[in-house]
Amino acid sequence: MAWRLGVATLFGAGLMGLGPILGGCAFALPVPLPEAAPSAPTAAQPEAIASAQEDYAPPAPPVGLALLPDPVVRETPKSLRGNRPYQVWGRHYQVLDSAEGYDKRGLASWYGAKFNGRETSSGEVYDMFELTAAHRSLPLPTYVRVTNTENGKSTVVRVNDRGPFHPERIIDLSYAAAVKLGFHDHGVAPVRVQAVAPQADDGAALEDAPLFVRAGRFEDFRKAAAAQEALAPLVPGEAYVIRADDAFTVRIGPLETARQTERLTALLVFQEHAPVIVEE
Repeated sequence: MAWRLGVATLFGAGLMGLGPILGGCAFALPVPLPEAAPSAPTAAQPEAIASAQEDYAPPAPPVGLALLPDPVVRETPKSLRGNRPYQVWGRHYQVLDSAEGYDKRGLASWYGAKFNGRETSSGEVYDMFELTAAHRSLPLPTYVRVTNTENGKSTVVRVNDRGPFHPERIIDLSYAAAVKLGFHDHGVAPVRVQAVAPQADDGAALEDAPLFVRAGRFEDFRKAAAAQEALAPLVPGEAYVIRADDAFTVRIGPLETARQTERLTALLVFQEHAPVIVEE
């Protein structure tokens, strides 16, 4: 699955966690079609519509979701599940062979706590605090950049699910993605969805100067030291307190890969430490 954004799944410990979203994703139960003839709709699908109308935002979402870094876009093999033609509520859907050149505009919705922890169409587990999404026809997984055309906010998400099946919507986003795009208090928002090509291997060593991350700003040295002590077992590289202007901060590093940097900044967001990446 796309990298998890909690302390647990990032560094091996353990953290998982609107309006009604008619035609969302996890509840839709896509039925793969056989090669010769389409299958009939499942009995569970009508019941799922009522279930979807009970979706809701998490009661106490982590502070700083809007600051989550975009996932690194990397070359990923197609999922073994979710990439065949399928049908939902009697309608047939075809999966694209490739996401290359995909660029569409339409409405986005989001799905939240009702489906948190449930299996997605790709077989991965839905985590509403990850930057993921559902789409009817893009290959699983695909990385896309979604831009809220009303406010200009943008984020990259990893498509790992099927939906939305409301005809007027083109993508269903995780709760975290909706927060980043600024419409988590609303049911839908107008968006532009663009496929993003993979970058170079994000596990490769950084070519430029080593990167360090500074976590938090503390007026009191004792508070900075307490933060350093709490973070040291969880982070790559060394963590120690340094003087920064007229305050203190925790300096972590050096970091060796782009993926390492991405995961560390996500961890610090969840720890409410306002990370800053610096070259030194």
